[in-house]
Amino acid sequence: MSQVTPFTIDIEQSKLHRLHQKLDLTDFPPELDQAGSAYGAPLSDVTRLAKYWKHGFDWRTQEAKLNELPQFTTNITVDGFGELNIHFVHQRSHVANAIPLLFIHGWPGSFIEVTNLLPLLKGGQDEPAFHVVAPSLPNFGFSSRVSKKGFGISQYAEACNKLMLALGYDQYVVQGGDWGSIILRALGHYHSDHARALHTNMVLAGFPKPLNAPFRFIYSLARHALSGFLPTYTTSESESLARAIDWRFGSGRGYFAQMATKPQTIGYSLADSPVGLLAWIYEKLMGWTDDYPWSDDEILTWVSIYYFSTAGPSAASFIYFESEASNRDRDSTDKLQAYVDLPIGLAYFPKEIANMPRMWAEGLGKVIHVSESSKGGHFAALERPDVISDDLKTMFGKGGKAFGVVDGKSGY
Repeated sequence: MSQVTPFTIDIEQSKLHRLHQKLDLTDFPPELDQAGSAYGAPLSDVTRLAKYWKHGFDWRTQEAKLNELPQFTTNITVDGFGELNIHFVHQRSHVANAIPLLFIHGWPGSFIEVTNLLPLLKGGQDEPAFHVVAPSLPNFGFSSRVSKKGFGISQYAEACNKLMLALGYDQYVVQGGDWGSIILRALGHYHSDHARALHTNMVLAGFPKPLNAPFRFIYSLARHALSGFLPTYTTSESESLARAIDWRFGSGRGYFAQMATKPQTIGYSLADSPVGLLAWIYEKLMGWTDDYPWSDDEILTWVSIYYFSTAGPSAASFIYFESEASNRDRDSTDKLQAYVDLPIGLAYFPKEIANMPRMWAEGLGKVIHVSESSKGGHFAALERPDVISDDLKTMFGKGGKAFGVVDGKSGY
């Protein structure tokens, strides 16, 4: 087994100096009159943040805060891709029988998303405790860059599973959103001996299939056919479907189309221009949250993790290409959204970019818990850690429908 090494973030001063030089040399594009955010990240917001990044933002202060998290690295071998150095946060509970929990982020998030969740999962007299592992996915944060083609969802799942095994967690449960919501599906399908239950805050599910679920197919088809005339969908379902359509096919599709087809091309801008990277990420931080009160320090910390990442600012884009590539048969949507015989928890938030109706989601697996919140967006662990932690405690605590799902780890 590879050695697990404590990790401290310590960005070289020369990289900070170079960042400031690049910020000084930025040429900002003009903007249409009264453009607002309809055309993308507003010029006034980006110029303000760029100025603060250069003259006010204290990376060393934020770095010290990040280093309060218990961070480590270890080498993980992924079949066909060799050895990768994986960075991760690992908060071990004082409770010996705590439940191992794998937390998986997506883009444009990182391991930082788990921060608000950690204090809520330590357990108590009447609450289950969790050992929490939150890796930087390969190509993200302070994990290695993948240099070979074809590193898709199955490989991300393999890396995460092998990390948990390396830490001594033969069985564990998984929580994730964004890419995490897709990677956990691969864990459920290909590593179900180890990944024993799944919880997601981005409910991606296909329309019920007539052969697999004839009743749900007929019912869902009737609802959908009549939705233009009758209120067959709830208000929240209608709004969620409209957002999902806009994200997949409308105004929200641009970033995905670019990174899923030509990640190298956008990579030049992301790697060379800190302001380009800032605008690329900032648009999503604002557009995908539910009036979350972002501070400038918080925004720039998120962006700086990408800017200073081990793999470089452009590397994270490649997950989009590899997940869409025609040769990724094991990662096909149909396969990953197929029924998996594991306990499933779903958390619905009103400003999530893509949530499918509950009836569709029933086909994902043994859905044992569903929560619906009146506030919250895409970055649920950041925005609503209370909801995510309550879901996990309800599912895996005493009386929960997934209590005892991890052998010998009741949480108490």
